Amino acid sequence: MRKRHEQKLLILAILLLMAFNMPLMLLFDSADAVGGIPLLYVYFFSVWTLSILISVFVIKRYYE
Repeated sequence: MRKRHEQKLLILAILLLMAFNMPLMLLFDSADAVGGIPLLYVYFFSVWTLSILISVFVIKRYYE
């Protein structure tokens, strides 16, 4: 894997560590709901899905 792609994935991992840090997650821990789903769950699964999509995009560009 090219060094540049490795760096992008490392930056993504660091951003995920910060996104799933407890103080930041506590900001979304409220009684509010989006479509009946608690806001914390929406945040968690949105960040998770976005990280998967970014990873796929980076890896797909590597194989082109």
